[in-house]
Amino acid sequence: MKWEKRDVSADLVKNIAGKYDCDLLTASILARRGMTTGAEIKFFLEDDPRYLRNPYEIPGMEDAVERILAARDEGEKVLIFGDRDVDGICATTIVAEYLQSLEMDISIRLPTGDEPYGLSIEALTGFAADGGSLIITVDCGISNIAEVLKAGELGIDVIITDHHNPREELPEALVIVNPKLGSGFGELAGCGVAYKLVCALRFALKSELYGQQICLLNTRPVNDAWIIEIAKLKNLVVMDVLSEMIVPGMISIGETRLPAFLEGQQIFAWDAGLQKKSLAAVFGTGFEVYMQDIAGEIGKEIPAVAGKSLLRIKELSRLARYNDGETTELDVFILLFTSFIRQREKLSSNENMQELQLVSLGTIADIMPLLNENRIMVRQGLKSIMEKPRPGLSDLIFKLDLSGRRIGTTEISWILSPAINAAGRMGKPRIALDLFMEKDPLRREKLASELIELNEERKKVGDTVWNIIEPMAAQNMKSFSEKLAFAADSSIPRGVTGIMANRLMNRFKTPALVASMGENTITASLRSLKGYELGRLLEPCSHLLDDWGGHNFAAGLSVSPENWQKLHEHLMEAAAGIVFLDDETEGILSIDAELPLSYLTKEIYTILDRLEPYGEGYESLNFMACNIKVDDISLMGKPEAKHVKLSLDTGQYKWPAVYWDAAEKVKVEFDTGDHVDLVFKITRNWFKGTETPQLIVSDLRRTGK
Repeated sequence: MKWEKRDVSADLVKNIAGKYDCDLLTASILARRGMTTGAEIKFFLEDDPRYLRNPYEIPGMEDAVERILAARDEGEKVLIFGDRDVDGICATTIVAEYLQSLEMDISIRLPTGDEPYGLSIEALTGFAADGGSLIITVDCGISNIAEVLKAGELGIDVIITDHHNPREELPEALVIVNPKLGSGFGELAGCGVAYKLVCALRFALKSELYGQQICLLNTRPVNDAWIIEIAKLKNLVVMDVLSEMIVPGMISIGETRLPAFLEGQQIFAWDAGLQKKSLAAVFGTGFEVYMQDIAGEIGKEIPAVAGKSLLRIKELSRLARYNDGETTELDVFILLFTSFIRQREKLSSNENMQELQLVSLGTIADIMPLLNENRIMVRQGLKSIMEKPRPGLSDLIFKLDLSGRRIGTTEISWILSPAINAAGRMGKPRIALDLFMEKDPLRREKLASELIELNEERKKVGDTVWNIIEPMAAQNMKSFSEKLAFAADSSIPRGVTGIMANRLMNRFKTPALVASMGENTITASLRSLKGYELGRLLEPCSHLLDDWGGHNFAAGLSVSPENWQKLHEHLMEAAAGIVFLDDETEGILSIDAELPLSYLTKEIYTILDRLEPYGEGYESLNFMACNIKVDDISLMGKPEAKHVKLSLDTGQYKWPAVYWDAAEKVKVEFDTGDHVDLVFKITRNWFKGTETPQLIVSDLRRTGK
């Protein structure tokens, strides 16, 4: 295996460390990962919710809020329609709990049994018969064109909140809220979109500024001229900015764009008296701009800025340091004002933290990239889980023997998510939903036990199905040009197609499709890797499909039995043309940093923890270290000892390490007493209630070889 440590400029590393107040090792890791701008770096070094994007930046958000508040005011019946997986269950819980807190008349529906993903005609007709008038989808809906059309015929408004890839044709919903249709960050999970919706509702109900346009005005001298800058905000989102450079006495205010821009606006200024004097110096005293001085109010709420100028605040601002271009005084004013409103209206609360616990679960379970604001939401959610897990989740944590243990992305991915997912996979997603929403502790304890039992049942079903599909896929590989693992059978339950497709993908290192051959409908799950996007496989045959959609590397489809053979033939032909983008990176170990032995102490966890969470899109850090003595070797594994347990002596500290599938390398490539160079990850091992440091070796060679 080739080791590769990308060269980065020493000056770049020093600049990152100095500008963003981090140590040189952290700066070098960020640089090597390609995170070099303030816009990227802030999501790695900060975890305050004020760094999250404004929910109203997502198109359609204000329209969704208006319709939901109208439904509340009119006492309408509202259906929340979610999905059966972890993301869908968490998203449904977030929206349902908040609307319940508003005393709205809501009902909830998730696909159960063998019902297909997404809105169904049956659900629509039943809801209409019950007098319902508004449906809010969460983690689904973007592909339900026919169903949304039917809802309109029944007089039902539909608000779609989803995060799956939109197709060229969109449903004719009243509102679609999907970050992929235009926002600063398009990779939110379904629960992330649900959280944004609730945050937008919370702002609408708490803030007197909701729906209003306001202007923030600032003037500053530049040589013999003045720059007048004005930002127009709505719901704390900057809608427009006006900047005029004016030489005093050269032009009247009526000849500028200022009157039209400011007409009818509420204007705020930092030190209104000074701003009025500045405007008088530019245009004379024959006019007046009414503005409200906000500096005093902000100073009371944020004492650190009281009595300071915007110029001085800019020098002190943590928020401003992440601006990649020139940070103006108006930029600082905008940051201050939005922070002030968030703090004054108490938009971050205990409710938010409980919601973020669910966001962290769903984001990790749905394998969304841990980049951008996903990092802050997941980090805050994990922190909140460690401090006090929300009801339902705490019961499940206890049942899974995770109490008192550090809970990170690994624990969620491998322990919590499979247990929660089991409910949907076994056709009973309401058990997981009810666990999160139930108020009675005794009932929650019972639901948690049921979920554990379902998970055990799911494991047995999975083992049975795997024994069927693994040889089936192996036999089919040649027909699919060795580029698509394919398995389809009537014995495969619909609920396990996703997890089986994932296992096939990992087994054969190719995209995979697993289909459940129902009598009336065939449903399939697909998983992909190596940069191959599934839309390229499915789009050309979409005319054969009843429904399809999802993400670039995880998708699903449904097809009628009469079109199955044509689809099968298309997939065999298309598989031959699959081109993997990531083949050139196979066999390469990318190294984030080489550590001197003096760094290999427990203090290294301070840096590791600051750069959490690790997962999709931001894999665990790979370190290299040289000339480490192998102090002890033992083999482990049953029934065959395939793995190696090492004790590595760095001089100051002896690190326990695990080297998977390396038993055959002992006494051949390394032995006790050797000095070795190695690439490794630094982890924590939890065993019998005790947490210990541990290295996971990726590759190892004798020093000097």
